[in-house]
Amino acid sequence: MIADSSRANATRTGGDAVGASMVFVMRLVLALTAILTLFVAPGELGNRYGERTLLSSLIFGAYLLHSLTLLLAARRHRNPFWHGKAVYWIDLGWYALMVYCTGGGNSFFFPFFFFVILTASFQWGFDEGARITLGATLALAFATWLSDSNINEGHLLLRTAFVLALGYMIAYWGGTGVAQRRRLRLLRDVSRLSNPRFGVDQTIATMLIQTRDFYHASNCVLLMRDGPDELWQLHSSGAPDGRTSLSRLPEGAAAPLLVFAPQALVQYAAALHPRLPGSLESRQRAPDATRWQPLPPEQVEQLIDLLDASSFVSAPLPLRKGEGRIYVVSDQHRFSRADAVFLQQLAAQVFPVIENIVLLDRLASDAAFRERQKIARDLHDTTIQPYIGLRHGISAVRQSLQADHPVSAELDKLLDMTTQVIGDMRQFARNVRQGAATTDAELLVALRRQAQQVQEFYDIQITIQAEDGLTISDRLAAEVFQIVNEGMHNIRKHTRARTGLISLSNADGQLRIRIENESPEGPSAPFLPGSLAERTAALGGTIAIDCSASGYTAVSIAIPV
Repeated sequence: MIADSSRANATRTGGDAVGASMVFVMRLVLALTAILTLFVAPGELGNRYGERTLLSSLIFGAYLLHSLTLLLAARRHRNPFWHGKAVYWIDLGWYALMVYCTGGGNSFFFPFFFFVILTASFQWGFDEGARITLGATLALAFATWLSDSNINEGHLLLRTAFVLALGYMIAYWGGTGVAQRRRLRLLRDVSRLSNPRFGVDQTIATMLIQTRDFYHASNCVLLMRDGPDELWQLHSSGAPDGRTSLSRLPEGAAAPLLVFAPQALVQYAAALHPRLPGSLESRQRAPDATRWQPLPPEQVEQLIDLLDASSFVSAPLPLRKGEGRIYVVSDQHRFSRADAVFLQQLAAQVFPVIENIVLLDRLASDAAFRERQKIARDLHDTTIQPYIGLRHGISAVRQSLQADHPVSAELDKLLDMTTQVIGDMRQFARNVRQGAATTDAELLVALRRQAQQVQEFYDIQITIQAEDGLTISDRLAAEVFQIVNEGMHNIRKHTRARTGLISLSNADGQLRIRIENESPEGPSAPFLPGSLAERTAALGGTIAIDCSASGYTAVSIAIPV
């Protein structure tokens, strides 16, 4: 049985919720049918007294009320309990009571056990279905033993074996269905990769996290390079905070992760117990082979210590030019060969898309470089040169005045301001021309420098806050700088506020920017800053305005990363 089934209790989608709702309706139908049968043909049910008893009526009536209550509660309240595993075990108890009060092993209601086995298996997978199957078998045997002192052992053995065998088959196929749905869901999710404008590293990080979560693994490691003369890129998603890391390794440092044949598919699972060495699995499969072959122990020992894992699967990357390998590592779960095969299928689905993103990224970078050259020239000719002329004019006026003239101090201040602006614009043009990448620290330094200038020139104190561990890609940093800068100027131009606060944080896969200022004039009417809204929409984000009665106005921006 594939290992996915042992982890089938993942979060269910809307389609599964519809199936669970149908189960509640069918449970009520079964309850109605059972109680009608009890009243229509009481003598044929084989109960202990040959006729409808008070106990039977109470049990069947209570189960009908239970089924109706579950249906109404599930439709009225979105409580996870109504769709949880406990409901199926409660059903198991009801069916055991029905069998007990209607003749034990001769009861017509023992097939009800298959209802709970089937629903549990197709909702929660093989493990839960197998547990319910075992519970149903024991419940049938126990109810028969309590109901009839003269047990027909052969009849009971046949029925319990039938419930056990057919229940296991239902659990197996139900688990397979759940596993396939989870696989299709993962393939769909990894096809909706991050915005290519944020770079291939962000796309790879998203894929590794999704793969790690799917396998319930402790780490997902990706080793790849574009050519034989380049360093290896090692991506890992095993950090305690759940984030991915990227490092570059030379050939010698990457060698322990490359001990297998380049195109081999690998699966390893440690022995269940030191006294059960035969339960150890260590196999590989060549690309054109149909059978798995044992792995030499020396190939695995060092790798197990390096990965700190009790089980792992590994697959080669289907790259057109480069080479690499992906590992899914766990210190708790045992991976099967089916897990390794699906990992190979997943890599075949994702990495051609990643290579296309790399190609598009290079084309976009070349086009952006040419555009930056043009913008830098235009910026120098149309903006910096007029500012230089303005500074020369101010300097000439200042030199024509006496040192004690009333406007001399103001002209000196204006001259210093134009000199500083020209220096900033030259630095900006230089960065645009060179395409300098802006790191998180550089971005915050630039924003705080802008806030300091706003305070010096306009006497408005704006505080820049960023959470610890804030991550912003270099492609997004330039856009964030423009958004925050625009927010500062909006505070200056459109409000009489003397203080402001700008905070940046990562939450739920989004970069959140909050631009807040006091409102001395009181709560303002609803508005939408056009430039900020356009920039946010271009990045696929959302913007919200909060004009609170407490005297503060806040612009909240969320950008998916």
